[in-house]
Amino acid sequence: VVGTSSLRRQCQIKAYRPDLQIKTLRGNVGTRLGKLDAGEYDAIILATSGLQRIELDERIRGQLDIDACLPAVGQGALAIECREGDDEVLKLLAPLNDDKARIRLIAERALNRHLEGGCQVPIAAYAVLQMADETSANNDNNGENGNNDNGNVLWLRGRVGQADGSKLLKAEKRVTLVGTQDEQESQANQLGIDVANILLADGAGAILSAIYHAE
Repeated sequence: VVGTSSLRRQCQIKAYRPDLQIKTLRGNVGTRLGKLDAGEYDAIILATSGLQRIELDERIRGQLDIDACLPAVGQGALAIECREGDDEVLKLLAPLNDDKARIRLIAERALNRHLEGGCQVPIAAYAVLQMADETSANNDNNGENGNNDNGNVLWLRGRVGQADGSKLLKAEKRVTLVGTQDEQESQANQLGIDVANILLADGAGAILSAIYHAE
């Protein structure tokens, strides 16, 4: 029995390991770990970063490979809000912007937006930048699944699945970024739309519609 709070994780894990029984897990980290310790679950799935943030690294027994479970759209990205038109504050915030992270996030969010996804649906996406030469050594690309901000090839993978894991749609596409930051952001946005369209052509619309209708 494995506990998780996310339909996104649930559908991917069931597709990867159909022998597992997945149960919904709610509450803060302490509550969830308490349920594990009480024997209600054989394992639970939590964010590594969350456990590390509260110095519970020793509770981590393993990490899901990216091939088994893609993250949520925008996972790990931080945003700062300020008043619209406040040029002084915007100028102060500008150095905090990460152009490369922004490009990756734009691609993921474009996919989610085109699928009309929300936070409670089984949609996953993961964008990375890699070097153009795909035959280069793994350390050039920080591993097959890693990100390399020196690269100009944007690789986006997306998934949509049924909650029980009986169907998991996968799509991916790469684009070589060229031009200014604005032009590259536009290309990233289009990449997200393209990958979403591949998923829709494979039947993602019907899966998501059924979930929304059930709600």
